[in-house]
Amino acid sequence: MNSLNLYHIFYTVAQCGNISAAARKLYISQPAVSKSISRLEESFSSPLLVRSSRGVTLTENGRLLYKQLETAFQAIRQGEEMISRNDLLGAGSLSMGVSATLCKYVLLPCLQDYIAENPYVKISLSCQSTHETITALENGTLELGLVGESERLEGSRLTFLPIREIHDIFVCSPDYLRKLHTRPEENNQQEILTQGTFLLLNKDNVTRQYIDRHMLLQGISVEHKIEVSTMDLLIDFARIGLGIACVIGEFVREELQKGSLMECSIREPIPPRRIGFAYPRSVKPSAAMSAFLARLVPREFP
Repeated sequence: MNSLNLYHIFYTVAQCGNISAAARKLYISQPAVSKSISRLEESFSSPLLVRSSRGVTLTENGRLLYKQLETAFQAIRQGEEMISRNDLLGAGSLSMGVSATLCKYVLLPCLQDYIAENPYVKISLSCQSTHETITALENGTLELGLVGESERLEGSRLTFLPIREIHDIFVCSPDYLRKLHTRPEENNQQEILTQGTFLLLNKDNVTRQYIDRHMLLQGISVEHKIEVSTMDLLIDFARIGLGIACVIGEFVREELQKGSLMECSIREPIPPRRIGFAYPRSVKPSAAMSAFLARLVPREFP
C-alpha cells in the first residue's frame, strides 16, 4: 500500500474519530485500517492516534499531520473538479474578436464572471475592427466575435445573436456650446451644423458608416470635422471642448449625469442598432463557447 493510501486512511480515521466508522466509510476491514495506521506511525517513529474504547484522539503530531493533509486533499479535490469541468467543456479554449470600444464597455464585464467560474478555459482576444473580426470568422481563424449589426452580416455565412440595443448620440461640453454662441437649453441645430466641429470615427469604422447613412438620409452635411480611431478619443476630445462627438450614449452615461457632456439634438434622432455575438453558421459552437453565450443570450444554440 503506497503512502498516499496510508495518508488517506489516517485522514479518514481522524475525521470519523473511530476506526470502525472509518473502515465502513473506506469499505475495508477494521484490521486493515489498524494495520495501515500502525505502518504510518512506524514510518514516523511516533504515535499519531491515542486509542480508547470511545474511539481515537489525535496526538500533537497527529494533529499536525491532519492539518497538512486537510489542505492537500482539498487541493486534490479542487484539481479533480477543474479537470471534470474542463472535460465537460471540451477543448477549454475560446478565441474572440472585438473592437476596442466594445471590449472595454461590453465584453470585459461579461468576461469577469465567466473567467472566475471557468479559470481553466483559455481566452484569446483579438482587438480589431468589426470588418476584420467578420473576415476572421468567415476564414475560421476566430470562433466568436462581438460586433455591431451591419449590412455585411446580412450577406455573410455567420449566425448573429443580438444581446442589446445601443443608441448613437451627439454630445459636447457645455463650454463648447457657449463658444458657438448657443444657449445649452436652446440647442440651435442650424448654428451647430454650420459652425460646429464634428468629432467622428474613421470612415472604415462600422459605426461611422452607420452614422454617415443616417446623416445622408437627413440631408445633413458637416463642414468641419476631426476623425479619430477610437470612441474613447471621441469622448475625451468632446470632454475638453474640441467639438461635437458622435458616441454611443450608453457609454457616456456617467459624463451626461455629471454634466461634463450634454446631448445635442441634430434633427431626427439616430435609430438604435444592435450589437451581439457572431459565429460561423456551418460550425457547431464548442461547449466552452455555448457556456459563455448562455450567460448573455437567452436562447438555445444549434
